[in-house]
Amino acid sequence: MKKFITHSNEETIKLGEKLGNLLNKGDVVLLIGDLSGGKTTLTKGIGKALGVTRIINSPTFTIVKTYKGTKADLYHLDLYRLDGLNNDFDLEDYIETDGVCVIEWPHQVDELLPSEYINVSLSIKGLNEREITIDAKGKRYERIVGEL
Repeated sequence: MKKFITHSNEETIKLGEKLGNLLNKGDVVLLIGDLSGGKTTLTKGIGKALGVTRIINSPTFTIVKTYKGTKADLYHLDLYRLDGLNNDFDLEDYIETDGVCVIEWPHQVDELLPSEYINVSLSIKGLNEREITIDAKGKRYERIVGEL
């Protein structure tokens, strides 16, 4: 487990980029934190590392946004409102695919999550200050966290 403090959106994006540079197709990152906690900001950095050139914003009302990247595609999911929507959403369509899957509010579907992943917890410490804890479940992900 590693803990980081960021003092601006730019620092949070840079941490996301550092993490994203270590990710490969099929990897899963879970993001946990309050509303406005920096989850999408961190995802912007992951996307940058994957070669995404489009603007990344929260998929709050669409559940999932897909971004084409030069290294890997990015599947950015926000499951906060999943229970209230009548849809044919299937998490398995995005996990272990040709892209990196970043899931905000993942515990809406605990039973569908893979057995191994990177877990990122973001806490608001000040106006722009965030405490970000990154830990791993699984050997491959432990190596990634160790390299951060």
